[in-house]
Amino acid sequence: MSYPRVAVVGLGAITSQGGTARELWDGTRAGRVAIRPVEHLPMDGYRTRVAGEIRRHREPSADAGYPAGYRDRALDFLLTATAEALAAAPRVREAVPPERVGLVLGTCNAGLISGEHWYRARLDGTQADPRLALFVPPQALAEAAAGAHGVLGPVLSVDTACAAGANAIGYAADLIRFGRADACLAGGTDALSDVLFAGFNCLESLSPEPAAPYSKDRLGLSLGEGSGMMLLVRHDLAESLGLPCTAEVAGYGLSADGYHATAPHPEGRGAARAIQVALGAAGVAPEDVGYVNSHGTGTAKNDPAETRATRLGLGNAAKAVPVSSTKSMIGHLLGAAGAVEGIVTARALEEQIAPPTANFTEPDPDCDLDYVPNTARPVRMSVAVSNNFAFAGANASVVFTRGRDETPPPPATDRVVITGLAALTSAGPDLDALWDAFAKGRDCTSEEDGVRLGRASVETDGLLTPRDRRRMDRLGVLSVVASAHALADAGLDLDDADRERVGVIFGTGVGPMEAMERFSRPLFEDGPRAANPAVFPNTVYNAAAGQVAMRLGTIGPTSTVTTGHAASSGALVYARDLLEADRADGIIAVGADSLTGTVVDAYRGLGALAPETGFGLAEAGIAVVLERRTAALRRGASPYAEVLGYGIASDGRGPGRWDLRGRGVERAIRTALDAAGLAAADVGSVWTSAAGLRTADRPEAAAVRRVLGPDVAEFAPKRRLGEPMGAGGALNAVLASLSLRRGHTAGPALVLSSSLGGTHIALLIDG
Repeated sequence: MSYPRVAVVGLGAITSQGGTARELWDGTRAGRVAIRPVEHLPMDGYRTRVAGEIRRHREPSADAGYPAGYRDRALDFLLTATAEALAAAPRVREAVPPERVGLVLGTCNAGLISGEHWYRARLDGTQADPRLALFVPPQALAEAAAGAHGVLGPVLSVDTACAAGANAIGYAADLIRFGRADACLAGGTDALSDVLFAGFNCLESLSPEPAAPYSKDRLGLSLGEGSGMMLLVRHDLAESLGLPCTAEVAGYGLSADGYHATAPHPEGRGAARAIQVALGAAGVAPEDVGYVNSHGTGTAKNDPAETRATRLGLGNAAKAVPVSSTKSMIGHLLGAAGAVEGIVTARALEEQIAPPTANFTEPDPDCDLDYVPNTARPVRMSVAVSNNFAFAGANASVVFTRGRDETPPPPATDRVVITGLAALTSAGPDLDALWDAFAKGRDCTSEEDGVRLGRASVETDGLLTPRDRRRMDRLGVLSVVASAHALADAGLDLDDADRERVGVIFGTGVGPMEAMERFSRPLFEDGPRAANPAVFPNTVYNAAAGQVAMRLGTIGPTSTVTTGHAASSGALVYARDLLEADRADGIIAVGADSLTGTVVDAYRGLGALAPETGFGLAEAGIAVVLERRTAALRRGASPYAEVLGYGIASDGRGPGRWDLRGRGVERAIRTALDAAGLAAADVGSVWTSAAGLRTADRPEAAAVRRVLGPDVAEFAPKRRLGEPMGAGGALNAVLASLSLRRGHTAGPALVLSSSLGGTHIALLIDG
């Protein structure tokens, strides 16, 4: 079995260098520093007044459905970069059906500006447009861009903090390799905000001057903002359309440090593994690498750790490889960093030039590589690597190539099975409580202030000390406890020999809202001095995944999937693909969301919690252990079920909008059936996403009837257990697995989940 090559045929960017990808490249190649005094935000109370700010930008022409009278810079930047990337290769849209075009977005802060508008109004007792809440999660930005450009294939978002843009590019390339799409938009976006400045300021990470990575006298990092997007296309299709190829995405690697919430592993071990995995996936040797675009933040801990990671990852070849930091010129774009730096890396290959590290002065003895100081350099190369490392110890490395005819080697594929389950839900703290509530049809929600809510039951059972719990938010606690229980249920004991081959993919719909509120409210009321450095690390979406890796030792591939209410299903299918492709032996797919007053008010404002809907909102921590079948059987595991196949489809209408005929759901179901090699008549049960929202439940029901007929057994657990937001898909998968194991239903089982913006995932499993 061979996998297609993936070509980069379109680039789009908006950064402090200018409003196009061309201006980004021209500025970085010239070593031009575009880090300067910030104009659009008050900067009193911070250690710095400079950043890579975008001074002027035109509002994008695309309609993303944003409420009238409001703008969100992160969304505007994304729409601008996406439009440019698509315009670079218009023949792709002419030749590729919209159902075969995907979009993967990486971001760190997502719609934070939209959320701040809404939240400040809530604090002031005034009324903001409730639809602003729809544009806060990462998935909303992805769905807004998809809706603006008619993308109907997989529309996904990842939030691995500062590694998100690189993660998105790698994941999008995999979607093409695995046949999920023929073309895919991929990249990242983030915008400057007072919350962002206050967070890094309280960590004492900001430099008063433009960042000087790797220099002995460096003072910290500079923040930046913007977006970078690539248009990726199957290589043979690009050739048939006559499209120029800037570079190819040959492979990527993910890993977890499992070390600290903010600091990298001092020896760079986790980051080095990401580099090595990426090189292996691309089929290139360390000696083939001609340039490295490194993370290069300019902080005291990160730069030496990255240097050691590069040495470990490339071995002796590291001595001769030019390495540079784009952040020295545009600042740290957080979730967009890997995207814009990927663009710079691709252009470096195209023009055979290694761009410089600007502001470089006296070398640091702990940073002893060739950092291309201040002036670009011609380099003959066919392979380049772009590295990004993030809070919570998430690492991503992407290998780009140009002028190589070799196809990356196909992995040793394997079937994927489910071996462990855990559920912390409104029914209770374990699987028996969940099954009992489901079997008896018990309503596990209760009325609070006129709405139906379901609170999860969680017992730490000695897994976390009181000190641990004080440092974590509820999202992290739910995730760690559920993951530990699932590992125990699978009988999977991790030791130093196998922990590098076991990872964690975290799915969350609304993310760390408890931590975000705890950090932001004092800031809004009392200014930057009130920013709490103990809380800020928990405000990143992937903090819970980092806690799982630190507490349980899962230091294999890690990512955080943020596909709205379909997030945990997104984690399941991402884990399935990584396992099938031999990127790991086992992965915990964990979905979690927690209830706060702010979250409840947001859903209430959108009308979802009106009594007549019957919709109840819940929290949960659900974990599923997936393994390669050969690895599971080798250790004597007894699988619950096998993951047969899946499908992802988008309605392409934007946040809060569904195709009322259910055509996106239908395409997801049919794609899953095709992937599993099944006929509609083979399906034994359907576990629907229905929870009480008519605009979502009716289209789903219509799609199920059209594909499977009226007689298939249907179950809607969330009507009684409540809608656990991003954990809902995993909840259905756990119940379907238990039902198959206990003989309650015959297989195969179809598990459905959908986001509020019409992204649908259909997953087929069988015992």
